[in-house]
Amino acid sequence: MKVVLGPASVELAERVSVSMGCISVPVVLRVFPDGESYVRLEKGDVLSGEDVVVIQTTCPPMQDGKLFQLAFMVDAVKRAGACRVTAVVPYLAYSRQDKLFLSGEGISVETVVNMLMAIGVDSLVTVNIHSEHVLSKFSFPVRSVSAISLLADYFVARGYRGAYALAPDKGAMYIAKEAQGVLGGGVGYLSKVRDRYTGQTVQSGEGLNVEGETVIIFDDIISTGGTIVGAVEILKDLGAKHVFAACVHPLLIGDAAKRMLDAGVEEIVGTDSIPGPYSKVSLSPLISKILKVA
Repeated sequence: MKVVLGPASVELAERVSVSMGCISVPVVLRVFPDGESYVRLEKGDVLSGEDVVVIQTTCPPMQDGKLFQLAFMVDAVKRAGACRVTAVVPYLAYSRQDKLFLSGEGISVETVVNMLMAIGVDSLVTVNIHSEHVLSKFSFPVRSVSAISLLADYFVARGYRGAYALAPDKGAMYIAKEAQGVLGGGVGYLSKVRDRYTGQTVQSGEGLNVEGETVIIFDDIISTGGTIVGAVEILKDLGAKHVFAACVHPLLIGDAAKRMLDAGVEEIVGTDSIPGPYSKVSLSPLISKILKVA
């Protein structure tokens, strides 16, 4: 097996390559003044007849460009004679629109699926896809694996075994329960209450007993941070001693991180599905394990 180091995930791909004892294939990336991407595989001559893994996240900014770079790499790998190509896409762009909401729309995740299939992807691995039922849209083998336990392990190593795992809403309770399995503390979720006069939905900590607790809010994605900011205010009112925020995909758009820290979050912890200052947990052990049994 050979591992192609996608430009958007070089460090993660290198870790996976080392962990698996595989030859890594660097990629030359150039972006022209008009914004178009050019990719070239170094050591492309070693791919003939091989199973090849292309690791490339497609997170913002420029997720469109990263998707096209992924397509160009897979095409180059196929032209180099690879017999099988697995795309590892930790953050899969456009996966959140999986149905029609308004007349005249397309379904973005199906477009991405069709593109990946057309360029020759044989199987795909992604991490904590936002909605599991999206997997049914794929016409080739696809697997979404969870990194929540890796995030929980990080906090155990920091001395927070027994911390309270909190989901931002009932729908994410499965995430909090997965974290609880590692942390061993309490578990719960914030309720959402709709104001019957304004129609607005607000968070509520009704039923939560977190006084004196270290609380870790777990989610798959943190984008603008608004939900976390609201949650911190509730948790502080309920007497929580410490509040942390953990997510698989730290999008952290704009000043999201600053808003969360200013609100009282003591630390923001994400994975390297999206490289950045808060990507403190590597997905490499998880991805390596999946690829070894694939």
